[in-house]
Amino acid sequence: MFSPEVFKPRIRELKLSIYLLNKNKLTRLSMITVLLLIALAILAPFIAPYPSHIYGIANPQDKLLPPSAKYIFGTDELGRDVFSRVLYGTRISLQTAILAVGLALLIGIPLGAIAGATGGYVDEIIMRITDIFLSFPPLLLAIAIAAFLGPNLQNAMLAIAISWWPWYTRLVRGQAVSIRERQFVKAAKAIGTPHFKIVFGHIVPNCIAPVIVQASMDLGGVILTAASLSFLGLGAQPPTPEWGLMVSTSRNYFLNAWWYSFFPGIAIFITVLAFNLLGDGLREIMDPKTRKY
Repeated sequence: MFSPEVFKPRIRELKLSIYLLNKNKLTRLSMITVLLLIALAILAPFIAPYPSHIYGIANPQDKLLPPSAKYIFGTDELGRDVFSRVLYGTRISLQTAILAVGLALLIGIPLGAIAGATGGYVDEIIMRITDIFLSFPPLLLAIAIAAFLGPNLQNAMLAIAISWWPWYTRLVRGQAVSIRERQFVKAAKAIGTPHFKIVFGHIVPNCIAPVIVQASMDLGGVILTAASLSFLGLGAQPPTPEWGLMVSTSRNYFLNAWWYSFFPGIAIFITVLAFNLLGDGLREIMDPKTRKY
């Protein structure tokens, strides 16, 4: 049986985290915004006023109509409801960001933990490969990979993940180098615990906090990168209602239909800002050195 005393420190830490979250107004606002975006992404097919407009039914008689009671965000060049498409684009953008960051974590965390915990030539090989990837600007590398693989949303997600994993490898490796010198790791080695179990049972769990903070901030950056790839024609393809693709298409009509580019653009802005503010708030909560009591 576990004693209640074992859980008291974690309960105190949880209460402190909730207190700090509520104390920081920007973090609280960003959390509410992110939760609202997730809810909209889940419910988009059910609450979109014109679900048939999401993937391409044209209504030429209603093309490029300004915002009105019938179409609150106006319509596009094919007469489709911009609000329905922006709403459904929330699902596509969040899904793209979560999958791309998740894949980058699956690559970066194990490599960083193995490099930091093992040291020697293993560490040297992994980190030199990491340095090669880090020598390229992430967006430029993603553009090159997406162009090589072919223009579609799945390849764009893969390209982003490939260009993003080195950052997690370097972050986790730095944490692992510090953690491997702690007493509980040395004790595990002394009793003959297998190296694999030490890495993934002792070191990786203690590296998670900074990784969560970095990943939460990267979600906004990945959404922006995915939108950039779609804008350049290397990501989502028509008639997918992806925000970057909508902005790219709407530039031809900007002077006569400002709403067409404005609403997808403002959706990108709000989402990226919300994730950046949330990441800053989580960093303050999880790092005792930056906490403001």
